[in-house]
Amino acid sequence: MVRLGARRLFNCRASRPAGAAKKLPLALLVFFAALLYSQIQPPPSKIPGTPGGPPVTAPRTRLRDGRHLAYLESGVPKEKARYKIIFVHGFDCCRHDVLNVSQALLEELGIYLLSFDRPGYAESDAHPARTEKSIALDVAELADNLQLGPKFHLIGFSMGGEIMWSCLRYIPHRLAGVAILAPVGNFWWSGFPPDVVEEAWRVQFPQDQRAVWVAHHLPWLTHWWNTQTLFRGSSVKHGDPAILSREDRIVAHKFMERPYKARIGVVQFEQVRQQGEHDSLHRDMMVGFGTWDWSPLEMENPFAGAVDEEVKVHLWHGAEDLYVPVQLSRYISKKLPWVVYHELPTAGHLFPAADGIPDVIVRSLLPGDE
Repeated sequence: MVRLGARRLFNCRASRPAGAAKKLPLALLVFFAALLYSQIQPPPSKIPGTPGGPPVTAPRTRLRDGRHLAYLESGVPKEKARYKIIFVHGFDCCRHDVLNVSQALLEELGIYLLSFDRPGYAESDAHPARTEKSIALDVAELADNLQLGPKFHLIGFSMGGEIMWSCLRYIPHRLAGVAILAPVGNFWWSGFPPDVVEEAWRVQFPQDQRAVWVAHHLPWLTHWWNTQTLFRGSSVKHGDPAILSREDRIVAHKFMERPYKARIGVVQFEQVRQQGEHDSLHRDMMVGFGTWDWSPLEMENPFAGAVDEEVKVHLWHGAEDLYVPVQLSRYISKKLPWVVYHELPTAGHLFPAADGIPDVIVRSLLPGDE
C-alpha cells in the first residue's frame, strides 16, 4: 500500500509540469495579445477645462454636438469688415499659426481674420468621429456662431489646405473664395495616374512613406507606429531638419520661434499637443490619408453659373516642397481648370511664412485686388 501510494503521488506530481507545459503557449499568447492591445490603444485625451486637463485661455464657441472650438480674432472688427477670412491651420499647429497678413493690408482692405484650433488641437475639444466632411461642417457652424454672415473667404495651409477640398464639396454655398496653400494630397484619391502617384511617393523620405502607409492601411495601428522607437518615425512629426528645402531653412525660424510662446508661457508643442497626440496629430493622418468616398479630382466647379463671377479658388504650391510633394497639386490643377494654380519654382513647404507672401496671397484672393 505504501509503494502504491508513493507511485500515485509520483505520477500525480509528474503530470503537473506536463499540464502546465500545455497551458504555457496559451498563457503567452494571452500575455502578448494584452501587451499589444495596451501598446496600440491611445491614452484618453486631456479635455480642456476639466480636472486634470489643460486650462481654457481662449474664447471658445459651443457646437451643436457639445464640442467647443477655440478661436482667435484679428484684423478689423467684424462689424466694420469688408471681407471676412477664416484661416485653417496645418499639421501640428494651432490658432496662433495664422497667416501673417500685414496689419497695413488688414486695415487697407478692411479684413477680419479668424483662426481656430482644429478638433483635438490646443484648446478645441477632440472629435473621435472626425471625418473629412465633419471639419467642413465645423467651419460653417463656427462662422454661424460668430455671425460672419452668409459667405466668407477661406485660406488653408498644409493639412488645412487639404480641408479646403472638403469645404468646396460640402459648403460651397458659404464660400466667397478659397486659397489652398501647399495642401496635403491623399495618394489614394481616385483619378491620379499611377506614374504621378509613384513620382510623388518617391519624393518622401522612407520613414514618411511608412507613416502614411500605416495611416491608410492600418489606421488602428497609427498610435503605436507614431510612438514606437523600433523604427524611424515621421520626419514631419519629429521636426527633422532634413525635410527643409533651401528656402524653408531661411524662414523656418519663424515657425520655431512662434511669438505666442512667450504670451501663453509654454513652448509651442505643449500648447498644440497638450490634449495628447492621438486626437490631434494621429487623427489628422488617419483622416487625411484615409479612404474617402469621393475625390477632389472628380469635382465639378462648385461656382459654375454663379451670379458672382468673382469667386475664385487659388492653389499655391512650392516646387521644392519636401513635406508635401508638388506632383499631386500639379496634376489636380490640370484636371480642374477652374482652379487658379500658382507654382513657386524655388519655394518649399513653408513659403507662406516668407516676407510679403501672405499679403500677395490675400490680394489675389479678394475680388479686384489681384
